Amino acid sequence: MKLKNLFLAFGILMLVVACKTNPFTGEKDLNFVSNEQLFPASFEQYNQFLAEADVVRNTEESRAVKQIGNEVVNAAERYLDANGYQGFMKDFEWEFNLVRNDQANAFAMPGGKVVVFTGMLDITQNRSGLATVMAHEIAHALADHGAQRMSAAQLQQVGGAVVGVAASGRSESTQQIIAQAYGIGTTVGGMLPFSRSHEAEADRIGLTMMAIAGYDPDEAAELWKRMQQNSGGQAPPEFLSTHPSNQTRINNLQKWAPEAKAEAQKYGVTSFR
Repeated sequence: MKLKNLFLAFGILMLVVACKTNPFTGEKDLNFVSNEQLFPASFEQYNQFLAEADVVRNTEESRAVKQIGNEVVNAAERYLDANGYQGFMKDFEWEFNLVRNDQANAFAMPGGKVVVFTGMLDITQNRSGLATVMAHEIAHALADHGAQRMSAAQLQQVGGAVVGVAASGRSESTQQIIAQAYGIGTTVGGMLPFSRSHEAEADRIGLTMMAIAGYDPDEAAELWKRMQQNSGGQAPPEFLSTHPSNQTRINNLQKWAPEAKAEAQKYGVTSFR
């Protein structure tokens, strides 16, 4: 019982002390991992990935990835400075690369390292489409979603240990059932919704950042219509997925686009590319 109480106290302590304010939402987010801990490892992994990847250099497409990425980062810095978060990006080392890969995908790593696969370009089709992708990935990095997922995984492990201690007096088969139920319950009921919330948050933040950078936020929903068509309807049910469904994203982006335009007007942006 003492061990169980220790685990519970540890979990509560982490929840109480390990929160960080999201500068885009104003909310407190679960985050046990500091930039000093996470960024160096992220940069090392990114460099290793690039060393093994087919990086596209000195083409119109690769230059567009870098240019649009930097434009969105500059827009984000304007937003952060205007909202009292000067120096927020001081530890970030932004880098944008196009990698030859047929997958329609892109990803961001903590600290500002972003990759777009060439397979995504058939779907982006234009600079506004590419800005949608770049802004979404940049938003993931700025909102510390990588650190939050790591923190949630640690909390899940602590909870698993508590459940294990609580079930220790039962039969082995009962312990296995309890462990499996905990794993399924915390994944479907906790980790997956947590991940989906990150995707929705990155969509909304990214929409505003691309608008401040001068790109038409109405194009974001059009991109996801093309993504939906490209998927051919092959996707798991939303509640079993790390991402919102394509239709959910389209609906949200259409709803949020006017907000993004209104925010961009505060920075003197009244027309869009």
